[in-house]
Amino acid sequence: MVQVGSLSISPPLVNASCAWASDLSQLQALFDCPYTGAVVTRTSTLEGFAENDSHTVAFVASSASSLNSYGYSPHPLAQYLAWTETLLSAAPAARAHKPFIISTTASDPDALRASLAAIQALRAKGPAFARIGVEFNTSCPNIRGAAPTGYAPAALAPLLGVLAAAGRADATLTLGLKLPPYVHAGQFAALLELLRGLCVDGADADGAGRARCPIAYIACTNTLGSALMFADQVAGGAAGAFAVPTALGGLAGDALHPLALGNVYSFARLLDAEPPASPLRDVVIVGIGGVTSAAAAVRMRAAGASVVGSATLFGKEGVRAFEILSGE
Repeated sequence: MVQVGSLSISPPLVNASCAWASDLSQLQALFDCPYTGAVVTRTSTLEGFAENDSHTVAFVASSASSLNSYGYSPHPLAQYLAWTETLLSAAPAARAHKPFIISTTASDPDALRASLAAIQALRAKGPAFARIGVEFNTSCPNIRGAAPTGYAPAALAPLLGVLAAAGRADATLTLGLKLPPYVHAGQFAALLELLRGLCVDGADADGAGRARCPIAYIACTNTLGSALMFADQVAGGAAGAFAVPTALGGLAGDALHPLALGNVYSFARLLDAEPPASPLRDVVIVGIGGVTSAAAAVRMRAAGASVVGSATLFGKEGVRAFEILSGE
């Protein structure tokens, strides 16, 4: 079991927020799976994303890699809240501990405040809903005209301020960030500097008498954008010249694994180097990227991840992926 904010994740294996956690049946399968310790929804917005046939995925023929052109979910946040309420209300005792993590995103503070208010309204309905957390996606590379905020500290800072305010108002609210792949030391340092600025005096926040960071975890890493594959590289080919209709997409799976390991390792070293009293030392790392085998999951933990997530293998194998990753 791994404690992430107020959530207990056991086993410490989850799905990454992805297209295969889009609808009620997919969320039900993840919830029912004994090898997942939490369910993470696909990233939603208040209004929903206009998805069409250009948004798809291709699996590489020669490795467990993928390229996707997906954006956010076509279902609005309200739909995910309704589905989550349905599943948690009917949860049997055997799954009464399993958290739901609502993945959401917004480009402006007011929209994010509205999203958090809607999530908090569901959490306030009773003890069964207290095990709902929030993951803020800073990292989708496939949104035309909108750079991932995880690469833009100035744009990310006011959004983190909204998250921090929600965390100060309710210390039981577990908040996480899904990050893009970073490629140089300055990017890691800039993110930690933003988190450092969010840390508040615990006496003001929850009476515990110690400082804390309102961000309980970071999930790294999302797909690597601007990747290109041709039709002859993917299983079954593709209708056009390229693997996905948009030509460029987000790279995931085995091809991303070394970079994802490097991101986890880099953040783990930086967090461990914080002073003993630093609240950043409590931030949990969820390792995602190329977790396509039990050995890959072991490598993620060796690099510094406390929880391991998977998308590409999940997309290929369904919830059986988590049994494979567990090594059983």
